[in-house]
Amino acid sequence: MTAYGFLFLFTFLTSLKPSVQQHRPTYVGYVCQPEKTYLKNSAYSSNLETLLFSLSSRYNHSFSYGFQRLTEGQNPDMVFGLFLCRGDVSVEICRDCVSFAVKDTLNLCPNEKEALIYYDECMLLYTDRSILLDPVTKTGDLMVVNQHNGKKNQPVRFSKVVLSLMNEAAEEATASPRKFAFKKETYAPSQTVYVLVQCMPDLTPVMCSSCLQQTIKNLSRDKMGARLLSPSCTLRYDIYPFYNETYQEVASDDMPGKEENSMRVIIIAIVVPLAVYVLLFLVISSFYVTTRMKNIYETATADGGKNSKIHYNLESFMKINAFNTYEFSGGDDITTAGSLQFDFKAVEAATDYFSERNKLGQGGFGEVYKGTFPNRSQVAVKRLSKTSVQGEKEFKNEVIVVAKLQHRNLVRLLGFCFEREEKILIYEYVPNKSLDNFLFDSTLKAKLDWTRRHNIIRGIARGVLYLHQDSRLTIIHRDLKASNVLLDTSLNPKIADFGMARIFGIDQTEASTRRVVGTYGYMSPEYAMYGQFSMKSDVYSFGILVLEIISGKKNSSLYKMDGHAGNLVTYTWRLWRDGSPLEIVDPSFQENCQVNETSRCVHIALLCVQEEVEDRPTMSEIVQMLTTSSIALPVPQPPGFFLRMKPEKVREAGPTMDSSALCSVDDASITRLTPR
Repeated sequence: MTAYGFLFLFTFLTSLKPSVQQHRPTYVGYVCQPEKTYLKNSAYSSNLETLLFSLSSRYNHSFSYGFQRLTEGQNPDMVFGLFLCRGDVSVEICRDCVSFAVKDTLNLCPNEKEALIYYDECMLLYTDRSILLDPVTKTGDLMVVNQHNGKKNQPVRFSKVVLSLMNEAAEEATASPRKFAFKKETYAPSQTVYVLVQCMPDLTPVMCSSCLQQTIKNLSRDKMGARLLSPSCTLRYDIYPFYNETYQEVASDDMPGKEENSMRVIIIAIVVPLAVYVLLFLVISSFYVTTRMKNIYETATADGGKNSKIHYNLESFMKINAFNTYEFSGGDDITTAGSLQFDFKAVEAATDYFSERNKLGQGGFGEVYKGTFPNRSQVAVKRLSKTSVQGEKEFKNEVIVVAKLQHRNLVRLLGFCFEREEKILIYEYVPNKSLDNFLFDSTLKAKLDWTRRHNIIRGIARGVLYLHQDSRLTIIHRDLKASNVLLDTSLNPKIADFGMARIFGIDQTEASTRRVVGTYGYMSPEYAMYGQFSMKSDVYSFGILVLEIISGKKNSSLYKMDGHAGNLVTYTWRLWRDGSPLEIVDPSFQENCQVNETSRCVHIALLCVQEEVEDRPTMSEIVQMLTTSSIALPVPQPPGFFLRMKPEKVREAGPTMDSSALCSVDDASITRLTPR
């Protein structure tokens, strides 16, 4: 067997895993203790590494219990650690959550001796203090509350129901083998409250009861949802089901891991014979393919040497296969993404030298082409203009940001090319192009019925939520619009174009810039006028996008009503104020329009485009509003300003445009040009 064949076979063998894709847990928060640190390569560092490996090992039978305590090393370098998974999650989700917790904690607390991280599905703690002798630890208590206050007409009733459910659940959890329980109760028409409590399973009933009662005492009950988290016990309530209601309690005499072991035997019995067959096939195929490639290569180099097209296609083939097994290292310099780099000649050949027939569209910073490599994989090639204002910094930014993102509603970066004056990004190929091609086309918009439009709205919301909260980074897109949302074969949305994205620090909530970039009409007032941006800036753009999806019209179009001219936002606001918001609905789907859903989405959009930043909901709240119809929506306040001048003139004015060119002609909403 040749060297290439052996390498391919070895890669295949090392990649055989029972699980193909890990479940990404929902991040809540973390706590570090910066007062106590350790040195790299120290005894404590070595003990910590061993302990975390033991906790996260996929063969750890404690995942069946969802809980484990461990120690490693000897004093004074002893490390104590534990994990606790939520009682209703599966073994697989528990295992994946702990695996992510280990990685994330080491990134967030790189040299602290004590660290704690919380997710919806699990928590993980390690420290240099004994948590075996004192199992009731108060390390890293964390309070999280919803932003909405309790209903003003039923605060007493709601609080009483929550308190009653907490006490019932605490009593049940104390007597449970896993120290876990949940309850729910309807406290008003179509309004239900859900409660979940949990203690560490090795606490005595007295310890568990004491911890939960103290938590109940400290947890605020005047919110629509809140949670108090600690390693010893946790308590949460909310107005939507956040746990698995089909969960079955595990009997105390059940054998831990029994079901998992049985499944492992079945899997091995099936997989091993199949793997032997596949390996035999690969050995034969590898020898044949390698011989064939060698013959092609020798023919090509004999004819044209290294400058032949065939040679570069083979180079591209090898680079694509190298990328498929590559895992991004997470560094902040483009050099760390070396395995993502494509050869320019290979990209040139894949796009047929950037021919017009392969051109997919014109982006803000260059052209996009369809490319096809020798292994028949199709890609979208974004070739930045040589005169583009997106320079080396923005280019590196997009590579680094997008390479770290993995979500079904975000377009996936496959690689890049950075040679001489060429700056090229290579993305997955999304066949239906962008959302604006459907929304604003008189023929194609008919393919978007309400069900598809509603699915697109929710998909975009989930994608933005991932950027803001669920990824390892906090990312502000800053250019969310219809042309930057791509549609796959099933018309599912994928957010694209991260050239203007900004990464926020862990505790950072907003930033400012003198260089305003993006698309006027989608920009929030505080960003367009003062250069201030935050997650709420993306929320504003999302609101504009929702209105465009519902109406099938651009925000930049001019509308007249009651003698006033305005854009889509102010037009919708007047309709809402007059009690007829559904007049904006696109006629192409009026026949199958779901009145309640559509009206609710208009309502949510108006909440997103409110002028005051603090009035706008967060993306997590928006996703809850879109998925849970029982959540009551607050009354929207007047929206932000819009532009008097035509949009194309605004774009010509560019990022140095004076803020005096912006004004409000909406009698319902006038922006005051005063410092905030």
